[in-house]
Amino acid sequence: MIVVTGAAGFIGSCLIKRLNTEGLGPVLVVDDFTDAAKNKNLEGKAIDKQIDRFEFIKNPGQFCKPDFVFHIGARTDTTEFDTQLLHTLNTEYTTQLWNYCTQNQVPFVYASSAATYGLAENGFDDNHDEIPNLKPLNPYGQSKQDFDIWALKQTQAPPFWAGLKFFNVFGPNEYHKGRMASVVMHGTSQIKEHGFIKLFRSHIPEFRDGEQVRDFIYVMDVLDVMLYLYKTRPASAIYNLGTGQARSWNDLAKAIFKALKKPVNIEYIDIPEDIREKYQYYTEAKMQKLIKTGYDKPFTTLEEAVDDYINNYLLNGAYY
Repeated sequence: MIVVTGAAGFIGSCLIKRLNTEGLGPVLVVDDFTDAAKNKNLEGKAIDKQIDRFEFIKNPGQFCKPDFVFHIGARTDTTEFDTQLLHTLNTEYTTQLWNYCTQNQVPFVYASSAATYGLAENGFDDNHDEIPNLKPLNPYGQSKQDFDIWALKQTQAPPFWAGLKFFNVFGPNEYHKGRMASVVMHGTSQIKEHGFIKLFRSHIPEFRDGEQVRDFIYVMDVLDVMLYLYKTRPASAIYNLGTGQARSWNDLAKAIFKALKKPVNIEYIDIPEDIREKYQYYTEAKMQKLIKTGYDKPFTTLEEAVDDYINNYLLNGAYY
Protein backbone atom coordinates (compact mmCIF):
# COMPACT_ATOMS: atom_id res chain seq x y z
CA MET A 1 0.00 0.00 0.00
CA ILE A 2 1.33 3.43 -1.00
CA VAL A 3 0.03 6.40 1.02
CA VAL A 4 -0.24 9.81 -0.66
CA THR A 5 -1.16 12.81 1.50
CA GLY A 6 -2.32 16.03 -0.12
CA ALA A 7 -3.83 13.60 -2.60
CA ALA A 8 -6.49 15.90 -4.04
CA GLY A 9 -4.02 18.73 -4.55
CA PHE A 10 -1.92 19.66 -7.56
CA ILE A 11 1.21 17.53 -7.14
CA GLY A 12 -0.46 14.81 -5.07
CA SER A 13 -3.14 14.06 -7.65
CA CYS A 14 -0.58 14.01 -10.46
CA LEU A 15 1.49 11.55 -8.43
CA ILE A 16 -1.51 9.24 -8.06
CA LYS A 17 -2.03 9.30 -11.84
CA ARG A 18 1.62 8.36 -12.37
CA LEU A 19 1.42 5.55 -9.80
CA ASN A 20 -1.68 4.26 -11.58
CA THR A 21 0.05 4.46 -14.97
CA GLU A 22 3.02 2.48 -13.69
CA GLY A 23 0.83 -0.14 -12.02
CA LEU A 24 2.06 0.76 -8.54
CA GLY A 25 -0.14 0.53 -5.51
CA PRO A 26 -2.78 0.04 -4.23
CA VAL A 27 -3.01 3.69 -3.21
CA LEU A 28 -4.51 5.11 -0.02
CA VAL A 29 -5.23 8.83 -0.33
CA VAL A 30 -5.26 11.36 2.51
CA ASP A 31 -6.46 14.96 2.38
CA ASP A 32 -9.17 17.42 3.43
CA PHE A 33 -11.84 16.36 0.94
CA THR A 34 -14.30 19.20 1.61
CA ASP A 35 -13.26 21.23 -1.48
CA ALA A 36 -15.35 20.01 -4.44
CA ALA A 37 -13.20 21.85 -6.99
CA LYS A 38 -10.05 20.20 -5.69
CA ASN A 39 -11.67 16.77 -5.55
CA LYS A 40 -12.10 16.87 -9.34
CA ASN A 41 -8.37 16.12 -9.49
CA LEU A 42 -9.13 12.60 -8.24
CA GLU A 43 -11.85 11.70 -10.74
CA GLY A 44 -10.99 8.64 -12.80
CA LYS A 45 -8.03 7.61 -10.67
CA ALA A 46 -7.60 4.16 -9.09
CA ILE A 47 -7.85 4.63 -5.33
CA ASP A 48 -8.12 1.91 -2.69
CA LYS A 49 -9.12 4.03 0.32
CA GLN A 50 -9.82 7.72 0.97
CA ILE A 51 -9.21 9.03 4.51
CA ASP A 52 -9.58 12.49 6.05
CA ARG A 53 -6.18 13.90 7.01
CA PHE A 54 -6.98 14.37 10.70
CA GLU A 55 -8.53 10.93 11.03
CA PHE A 56 -5.52 9.36 9.35
CA ILE A 57 -2.87 10.97 11.56
CA LYS A 58 -4.56 9.77 14.78
CA ASN A 59 -3.46 6.22 13.97
CA PRO A 60 -2.24 5.55 10.40
CA GLY A 61 -1.86 1.85 11.15
CA GLN A 62 -5.61 1.33 11.62
CA PHE A 63 -6.24 2.09 7.94
CA CYS A 64 -3.44 0.13 6.32
CA LYS A 65 0.08 -1.18 6.66
CA PRO A 66 1.94 1.24 4.37
CA ASP A 67 4.88 0.14 2.25
CA PHE A 68 5.75 3.74 1.36
CA VAL A 69 4.49 7.22 2.31
CA PHE A 70 4.55 10.26 0.01
CA HIS A 71 3.69 13.20 2.26
CA ILE A 72 2.78 15.98 -0.18
CA GLY A 73 0.00 17.53 1.91
CA ALA A 74 0.57 20.97 3.44
CA ARG A 75 -0.85 24.44 3.82
CA THR A 76 0.95 25.94 0.81
CA ASP A 77 -0.37 29.53 0.77
CA THR A 78 2.69 31.78 0.99
CA THR A 79 0.46 34.65 2.17
CA GLU A 80 -0.86 32.69 5.17
CA PHE A 81 0.17 34.42 8.41
CA ASP A 82 -1.55 32.14 10.94
CA THR A 83 1.66 30.67 12.32
CA GLN A 84 -0.15 28.22 14.59
CA LEU A 85 -2.12 26.82 11.64
CA LEU A 86 1.08 26.44 9.61
CA HIS A 87 2.86 24.80 12.53
CA THR A 88 -0.01 22.34 12.99
CA LEU A 89 -0.51 21.42 9.33
CA ASN A 90 3.06 21.61 8.07
CA THR A 91 5.55 21.08 10.88
CA GLU A 92 3.66 19.07 13.50
CA TYR A 93 1.76 16.84 11.05
CA THR A 94 4.98 15.96 9.24
CA THR A 95 6.67 15.21 12.55
CA GLN A 96 3.90 12.77 13.49
CA LEU A 97 4.15 10.99 10.12
CA TRP A 98 7.95 10.82 10.40
CA ASN A 99 7.65 9.22 13.83
CA TYR A 100 5.09 6.69 12.58
CA CYS A 101 7.30 5.77 9.62
CA THR A 102 10.34 5.49 11.90
CA GLN A 103 8.57 3.20 14.37
CA ASN A 104 7.14 1.02 11.60
CA GLN A 105 10.12 1.09 9.22
CA VAL A 106 8.22 2.72 6.34
CA PRO A 107 10.11 4.72 3.66
CA PHE A 108 9.08 8.37 3.73
CA VAL A 109 9.27 11.17 1.15
CA TYR A 110 7.97 14.61 2.18
CA ALA A 111 7.53 18.00 0.52
CA SER A 112 9.82 20.77 1.67
CA SER A 113 10.06 24.00 -0.34
CA ALA A 114 12.47 26.40 -2.01
CA ALA A 115 10.65 29.05 0.05
CA THR A 116 13.07 28.04 2.82
CA TYR A 117 15.87 29.84 0.94
CA GLY A 118 14.39 33.30 1.40
CA LEU A 119 16.47 35.96 -0.34
CA ALA A 120 19.21 33.37 -0.84
CA GLU A 121 21.78 35.12 1.31
CA ASN A 122 23.32 31.65 1.64
CA GLY A 123 22.61 30.55 -1.93
CA PHE A 124 20.51 27.57 -3.04
CA ASP A 125 22.69 24.74 -1.77
CA ASP A 126 20.95 21.67 -0.30
CA ASN A 127 24.06 20.78 1.68
CA HIS A 128 22.81 19.77 5.13
CA ASP A 129 25.40 21.96 6.84
CA GLU A 130 23.92 25.04 5.16
CA ILE A 131 20.24 24.36 5.87
CA PRO A 132 20.16 25.67 9.49
CA ASN A 133 21.44 29.05 8.22
CA LEU A 134 18.55 29.67 5.81
CA LYS A 135 16.22 32.63 6.39
CA PRO A 136 12.71 32.13 4.95
CA LEU A 137 10.75 35.26 4.07
CA ASN A 138 7.31 34.13 5.23
CA PRO A 139 5.65 31.88 7.83
CA TYR A 140 4.98 29.19 5.20
CA GLY A 141 8.68 28.93 4.36
CA GLN A 142 9.53 28.97 8.06
CA SER A 143 7.17 26.07 8.78
CA LYS A 144 8.99 24.00 6.15
CA GLN A 145 12.37 25.13 7.44
CA ASP A 146 11.44 24.17 11.00
CA PHE A 147 10.74 20.61 9.96
CA ASP A 148 13.86 20.30 7.80
CA ILE A 149 16.02 21.35 10.76
CA TRP A 150 14.17 18.98 13.09
CA ALA A 151 14.59 16.07 10.66
CA LEU A 152 18.34 16.62 10.37
CA LYS A 153 18.69 16.41 14.16
CA GLN A 154 17.00 13.02 14.47
CA THR A 155 19.02 9.97 15.43
CA GLN A 156 16.04 7.69 14.67
CA ALA A 157 14.63 7.87 11.15
CA PRO A 158 12.63 5.91 8.57
CA PRO A 159 14.67 3.27 6.70
CA PHE A 160 14.75 5.66 3.73
CA TRP A 161 13.63 9.27 3.74
CA ALA A 162 13.89 12.29 1.47
CA GLY A 163 12.76 15.90 1.80
CA LEU A 164 12.16 17.63 -1.54
CA LYS A 165 12.68 21.37 -1.83
CA PHE A 166 10.25 22.10 -4.66
CA PHE A 167 11.12 25.16 -6.74
CA ASN A 168 8.55 26.75 -9.13
CA VAL A 169 6.41 23.74 -10.06
CA PHE A 170 3.70 24.16 -12.71
CA GLY A 171 1.45 21.86 -14.68
CA PRO A 172 -2.03 20.30 -14.89
CA ASN A 173 -4.43 19.84 -11.96
CA GLU A 174 -3.95 23.33 -10.48
CA TYR A 175 -7.34 24.70 -11.56
CA HIS A 176 -8.48 24.89 -7.91
CA LYS A 177 -5.53 26.96 -6.66
CA GLY A 178 -6.87 30.44 -7.40
CA ARG A 179 -4.25 33.14 -6.91
CA MET A 180 -1.66 30.52 -5.92
CA ALA A 181 -1.83 28.86 -9.37
CA SER A 182 1.15 29.24 -11.69
CA VAL A 183 1.80 32.22 -13.96
CA VAL A 184 1.35 29.81 -16.89
CA MET A 185 -2.26 29.27 -15.92
CA HIS A 186 -2.99 32.90 -15.05
CA GLY A 187 -1.04 34.19 -18.05
CA THR A 188 -2.94 31.94 -20.44
CA SER A 189 -6.23 33.35 -19.12
CA GLN A 190 -4.97 36.94 -19.38
CA ILE A 191 -3.80 36.50 -22.96
CA LYS A 192 -7.00 34.79 -24.07
CA GLU A 193 -9.12 37.53 -22.47
CA HIS A 194 -7.04 40.67 -22.99
CA GLY A 195 -4.27 39.83 -25.47
CA PHE A 196 -1.47 40.68 -23.05
CA ILE A 197 0.23 39.34 -19.93
CA LYS A 198 1.20 41.31 -16.83
CA LEU A 199 4.64 40.84 -15.24
CA PHE A 200 6.35 42.66 -12.39
CA ARG A 201 8.83 45.34 -13.40
CA SER A 202 12.19 45.41 -11.69
CA HIS A 203 12.88 47.82 -8.85
CA ILE A 204 16.63 47.26 -8.70
CA PRO A 205 19.21 48.22 -11.35
CA GLU A 206 20.76 44.74 -11.59
CA PHE A 207 17.70 43.37 -13.41
CA ARG A 208 15.71 44.73 -16.35
CA ASP A 209 11.91 44.50 -16.28
CA GLY A 210 10.79 40.88 -16.53
CA GLU A 211 14.36 39.60 -16.38
CA GLN A 212 13.97 38.39 -12.80
CA VAL A 213 14.60 34.64 -12.95
CA ARG A 214 13.13 31.50 -11.41
CA ASP A 215 13.85 27.80 -11.57
CA PHE A 216 10.64 26.63 -13.26
CA ILE A 217 10.06 22.87 -13.22
CA TYR A 218 7.29 20.93 -14.95
CA VAL A 219 5.28 18.68 -12.66
CA MET A 220 5.99 15.70 -14.95
CA ASP A 221 9.69 16.04 -14.07
CA VAL A 222 8.82 16.23 -10.38
CA LEU A 223 6.93 12.94 -10.76
CA ASP A 224 9.92 11.35 -12.49
CA VAL A 225 12.12 12.23 -9.52
CA MET A 226 9.62 10.98 -6.95
CA LEU A 227 9.26 7.65 -8.76
CA TYR A 228 13.06 7.43 -8.99
CA LEU A 229 13.29 7.83 -5.21
CA TYR A 230 10.55 5.25 -4.71
CA LYS A 231 12.31 2.69 -6.90
CA THR A 232 15.99 3.24 -6.09
CA ARG A 233 16.01 4.67 -2.53
CA PRO A 234 19.40 6.40 -2.65
CA ALA A 235 21.02 8.08 0.36
CA SER A 236 18.46 9.60 2.73
CA ALA A 237 18.71 13.39 2.49
CA ILE A 238 17.05 16.71 1.75
CA TYR A 239 17.23 17.31 -2.00
CA ASN A 240 16.58 20.35 -4.17
CA LEU A 241 14.01 19.73 -6.87
CA GLY A 242 14.27 22.23 -9.70
CA THR A 243 15.89 21.96 -13.11
CA GLY A 244 19.14 23.67 -12.15
CA GLN A 245 18.53 26.18 -14.96
CA ALA A 246 17.02 29.56 -14.07
CA ARG A 247 14.87 31.27 -16.70
CA SER A 248 13.39 34.75 -16.78
CA TRP A 249 9.74 35.72 -16.47
CA ASN A 250 10.09 37.19 -19.96
CA ASP A 251 11.16 33.76 -21.24
CA LEU A 252 8.12 32.21 -19.57
CA ALA A 253 5.77 34.81 -21.05
CA LYS A 254 7.21 34.36 -24.54
CA ALA A 255 6.76 30.59 -24.22
CA ILE A 256 3.10 31.11 -23.31
CA PHE A 257 2.51 33.40 -26.31
CA LYS A 258 4.25 30.90 -28.59
CA ALA A 259 2.13 28.00 -27.30
CA LEU A 260 -1.01 30.08 -27.89
CA LYS A 261 0.24 31.26 -31.31
CA LYS A 262 -0.22 34.88 -30.25
CA PRO A 263 2.08 37.90 -30.69
CA VAL A 264 4.14 38.80 -27.63
CA ASN A 265 2.53 41.62 -25.63
CA ILE A 266 3.88 42.11 -22.10
CA GLU A 267 2.74 44.84 -19.71
CA TYR A 268 4.97 45.57 -16.71
CA ILE A 269 3.43 46.59 -13.41
CA ASP A 270 4.94 47.67 -10.10
CA ILE A 271 5.62 45.06 -7.47
CA PRO A 272 3.19 45.86 -4.61
CA GLU A 273 4.99 47.80 -1.90
CA ASP A 274 4.02 45.34 0.84
CA ILE A 275 6.05 42.54 -0.81
CA ARG A 276 8.65 44.59 -2.68
CA GLU A 277 11.37 44.24 -0.05
CA LYS A 278 10.88 40.47 0.12
CA TYR A 279 10.67 39.81 -3.60
CA GLN A 280 13.05 37.17 -4.98
CA TYR A 281 14.88 38.30 -8.10
CA TYR A 282 16.75 35.03 -8.58
CA THR A 283 16.23 31.36 -7.75
CA GLU A 284 18.16 28.41 -9.17
CA ALA A 285 18.40 24.98 -7.61
CA LYS A 286 21.77 23.35 -7.19
CA MET A 287 20.99 19.85 -8.43
CA GLN A 288 24.34 18.11 -8.02
CA LYS A 289 23.33 16.13 -4.94
CA LEU A 290 20.40 14.41 -6.67
CA ILE A 291 22.39 13.86 -9.87
CA LYS A 292 25.24 12.26 -7.92
CA THR A 293 22.80 9.60 -6.66
CA GLY A 294 22.45 8.43 -10.26
CA TYR A 295 19.45 10.44 -11.45
CA ASP A 296 20.25 11.18 -15.09
CA LYS A 297 16.96 11.92 -16.83
CA PRO A 298 17.05 15.33 -18.57
CA PHE A 299 14.50 17.91 -17.45
CA THR A 300 11.86 19.15 -19.87
CA THR A 301 12.76 22.53 -21.38
CA LEU A 302 10.63 25.48 -20.34
CA GLU A 303 9.27 25.90 -23.87
CA GLU A 304 8.34 22.22 -24.25
CA ALA A 305 6.73 22.10 -20.83
CA VAL A 306 4.66 25.25 -21.35
CA ASP A 307 3.50 24.04 -24.76
CA ASP A 308 2.47 20.63 -23.39
CA TYR A 309 0.66 22.12 -20.41
CA ILE A 310 -1.26 24.72 -22.42
CA ASN A 311 -2.17 22.69 -25.48
CA ASN A 312 -2.85 19.33 -23.85
CA TYR A 313 -4.49 20.53 -20.63
CA LEU A 314 -5.33 24.21 -20.14
CA LEU A 315 -7.01 24.93 -23.47
CA ASN A 316 -9.47 22.07 -23.08
CA GLY A 317 -9.74 22.02 -19.27
CA ALA A 318 -8.21 18.55 -19.11
CA TYR A 319 -6.78 16.88 -16.02
CA TYR A 320 -3.79 14.59 -15.69
